[in-house]
Amino acid sequence: MKPETEKMLNEFFDHADDLGDDVIEDIRELLGVVPFIFTVLREQRPEVFALSAIADYHISRPKSLDGKTAELVTMAAAAGAGADACLKVHMGAALREGASRDEILDVLQIAAMIGKTKVLASSLRTYREVCGEEQASTK
Repeated sequence: MKPETEKMLNEFFDHADDLGDDVIEDIRELLGVVPFIFTVLREQRPEVFALSAIADYHISRPKSLDGKTAELVTMAAAAGAGADACLKVHMGAALREGASRDEILDVLQIAAMIGKTKVLASSLRTYREVCGEEQASTK
């Protein structure tokens, strides 16, 4: 790493505690809660927390999406990843951003449809491989 880059990072890390406090408050305001993963990283690895949380904050609120849309997208990703705790947190955040119950349910159904498609695509390729092309195409 270049010395000037390392110097900038060290200056950033010198403020990691203060930044961490601010980020925790921003997360609480954004999500309504502070997920335990943030708390653990904040306490145990403040430098990593500062870098990671600031990046996550900016990623989760891109300039091209309003807050409601960003939360609905985050919900779909959480549902697809099977991240139930994240899904719950982001459902609440979506509601706070103005999402309706119908919008939340529609997003979950779309996420489930893609999940089903992933399972079917993989499973049916294996079926075709094991059972043969002719067997797989007959009704």
